[in-house]
Amino acid sequence: MPSDLPSGPGPLREHWLRGIAAHPAAPPDVLVRLLDPAAREAWTALCGERDLPPAVVEAVLAHPERSVRRAFAQNPHADPAQRGRLAHDPHTLVRAWLAGGPRPRTGRVRPLPDAALEVLLAAQDDPDGDFHITANEIRQELESSGQIPMPFRRRLPEHRDPALRAYATYSWESLAPEQHAALLADPDPTVREAALRAAQRASRERDPEALEAELPEQDGHARQHLLMNRPVSRAVVEACLAEGRNLYELAYNRDAPADAVARLARDPDPEVRAAVAARADIGPALLAELAEDPDERVRTRARIHPLPRTWAQRDVLDHAVFHSFGCACAIVDGYLEQEGDWYSDCARSEHEPLRRIAATYRLLPGELVELLAADPAAEVRRALACHHPLAPPALVLDTFLTSPGQRPHLLTLPALPRTGLGHLLGHEDAEVRALAAADVTLAQAPVRLLSDPEAVVRRAAAANPLLPAALLAALLEDPATAEGAAANPGLSAARLHELLDRLGVPG
Repeated sequence: MPSDLPSGPGPLREHWLRGIAAHPAAPPDVLVRLLDPAAREAWTALCGERDLPPAVVEAVLAHPERSVRRAFAQNPHADPAQRGRLAHDPHTLVRAWLAGGPRPRTGRVRPLPDAALEVLLAAQDDPDGDFHITANEIRQELESSGQIPMPFRRRLPEHRDPALRAYATYSWESLAPEQHAALLADPDPTVREAALRAAQRASRERDPEALEAELPEQDGHARQHLLMNRPVSRAVVEACLAEGRNLYELAYNRDAPADAVARLARDPDPEVRAAVAARADIGPALLAELAEDPDERVRTRARIHPLPRTWAQRDVLDHAVFHSFGCACAIVDGYLEQEGDWYSDCARSEHEPLRRIAATYRLLPGELVELLAADPAAEVRRALACHHPLAPPALVLDTFLTSPGQRPHLLTLPALPRTGLGHLLGHEDAEVRALAAADVTLAQAPVRLLSDPEAVVRRAAAANPLLPAALLAALLEDPATAEGAAANPGLSAARLHELLDRLGVPG
């Protein structure tokens, strides 16, 4: 047994365990050893922060410690089919973490398999269970996670399980009229009752008089939401106009009467006029008037979106105008599913927000991707790099350099270059130096960066397989580099087992 290895607990213990957990070439028998309670410090890195071989996945799913299964439930690298098996987990917290979706959430969320969704959505509380969280709370987590695809929702009215047919009624507005009729006549009384409640709720939500009765007098989110999204009665419209209150919400509302919209188009508040300029039902004459508005925001909103328009396009454009690119979510997600021609028109538009919308459309054809990759607007290029699978690698790398907030997402993309980065070894940004320090095609090992002041850089440099074996052995003894060295592919399986032996991790 080598004498250079500390035995038992010590300053290197956690560094080694985390490093071995991240080792890209560690064989399954090494990784399975890390699932022993003696290697507890490695569990988060192993189960929640990397892809795992099938044999290790099986060991994780069968592990008696729920913290192991919980970490895997939110592993962003794991295949949804693997994570989905935890839908049958005996502990509610594990199922809740599965329902909550991968963490961190850096891009589009891959949906869970139908079978896993069915189990989570149809589950009922177990009177003998742990009751850390209810089945309904788990369903709410799942609803907000992005893991339920729309095609699955649309198939639920025909599902064999009445509990799932009843659940389908929560998506009432997305279902076809024949599905409404089938649910209202369902042989199961629970489904019929749920469908009737959904139909009544939908009817009430389309009733202006019902809104008038429900509208709170006090200002706040509830009042704003109702006035923006529900049909408004004449009495409500006149009251808002007379009081000069909630005029933006009224201008945004799809069902606002034409005469009120015409009055709002001349309101002193440019935000109100801009909301009118964005409407899908605006007439050419009023649109032309707003296109010459004295306020630039109003003029831009009128000119940016030519007629004819759809309300869905209005919503996407609103999202683009107000969207912050501090995150990597796509503008078009959840809005439009099939408007390819419109996205192509957006890509050729003179207006930057429209081109930015097109850049997030993953089905945009290659020739338009090339066009947007050379766009003069940095926001358009950034959106393309983050969202389109055909984005040029050079653009993805440039976005990594210039957009620190996007890096967690960009690091998950296969288009991000991992080689040819020697010119970035001296970059002022530590995250960029770390990316370059991991390059296995460097002309020489990144020895200089082993003493970098930033831990992320030292870790990447110590994990580079270009390092000679003698130096790697020394790096394992230094807490400043031990984690990266333990993750170095230059360490053989036998050497990894030796490290775990000295730490007292059972074989």
